[in-house]
Amino acid sequence: MVGFVVNGRQVQVAAPDDTPLLWAIREHLGLTGTKFGCGIGQCGACTVHLDGQAIRSCSTALSEASGKHVTTIEGLSSPGAPHKLQTAWIAEQVPQCGYCQSGQIMQAAALLSHTPKPDRATIVAQMDGNICRCGTYGRIIKAIQRAAAEP
Repeated sequence: MVGFVVNGRQVQVAAPDDTPLLWAIREHLGLTGTKFGCGIGQCGACTVHLDGQAIRSCSTALSEASGKHVTTIEGLSSPGAPHKLQTAWIAEQVPQCGYCQSGQIMQAAALLSHTPKPDRATIVAQMDGNICRCGTYGRIIKAIQRAAAEP
C-alpha cells in the first residue's frame, strides 16, 4: 500500500511498489487525463508534477510518490476556473488530435511555476522532449507565451 496526495486528496494505492505511477493514476485512481505514450519516458504524454517538478509518470515507480504530492491535469485548475495555460491553449487553438496535450500543459505549467516570464529559447528548451505528432509546436510556444503574459 502506497500513500500519497493526488490533486490535494490523500490516497492509498494497493499495487506493487514498482508499478509505474502512470498506471496507479489511471487504473487505480481513475484519472485518465494522464496519457500513455511510449512507456519509456521519452514522449511526455504522461507528464505529471511530483512535488512541483514535471516528471514522466510511465517511468516513475509508484514507490517514488510515497508521502509526496502528485498533480495531474485534472488537478491543475481550480473548480470553475481553468488554469491560464488551459485558457491560452484554447485561444491559440493548440490541439489537433489532443493526445499529447495534457502532458504538454503539465510540462508548461512546471516551466511557468519556476520561470514565470520565459523567453522563446527557454520555452523551446524546456518543452523539448514533449512530442506532438501533429506538429503544433508553434502554437504550443504561442500559448505558453500568452499564458506567461497573463498576471
